Amino acid sequence: MSKINPKFAVILAGCGNFDGSEIHETTLGLLAIDEQGGSYDCYAPNEEQGRTLNFYTKQVIAVKGEPANRNMLQEGARIARGQIKPLSELNIEEYDAVIFPGGQGTINNWCNYAQKGINCDVLPEIAHTMEKAYALKKWIGAMCIAPVIVAKVLGKNGVHLTIGNDKQTADNIEKMGAIHEVRTAIQACIDKEHRIATTPCYMLAKSIKEIYAGNTELVKGIIENL
Repeated sequence: MSKINPKFAVILAGCGNFDGSEIHETTLGLLAIDEQGGSYDCYAPNEEQGRTLNFYTKQVIAVKGEPANRNMLQEGARIARGQIKPLSELNIEEYDAVIFPGGQGTINNWCNYAQKGINCDVLPEIAHTMEKAYALKKWIGAMCIAPVIVAKVLGKNGVHLTIGNDKQTADNIEKMGAIHEVRTAIQACIDKEHRIATTPCYMLAKSIKEIYAGNTELVKGIIENL
């Protein structure tokens, strides 16, 4: 049964697909929440990114500890139009769901999956947020590559996830204890038992309309099962 005016916390890793949160995925996720009658607040860790890129040349211009490197909260504020809070201020009990958009910031800033794969370490704030949401039976949504972090943190519970159909990533998800399900770009995997919703986004999508379709399915799947 759908809940009236469900509340979503959306967690950002910066701004932009190469070193932060993917902008299309985040924005169209927010649109889907709004269209489905929900409301949202944005949060981000108040910490340095793992790296900062020049998006035109695709070259790394700074890494953690260097002056030119950027901050996830400050960069996430660009997408949230300044309406964002430090993740440390999130009270999960006030929300029905927590959403983690994709982008390479998820596997470079929230964890080091890009470097260590299944042996990655997850930023304690991110791991705590997922663990507490799961313990409180809140819905957890993850887009694109972000489900690998859900697998790392919650895979031991046998959660069902999708990143699309990439065999290596799917195998890694299963090595971390989760169960991977193949989905297209416009579909979502809705694990009602564990209250986890995932969609492939740019792991598969060829157009922005496919991002919107997949995110709509993710949000609808959450709201219809609150």
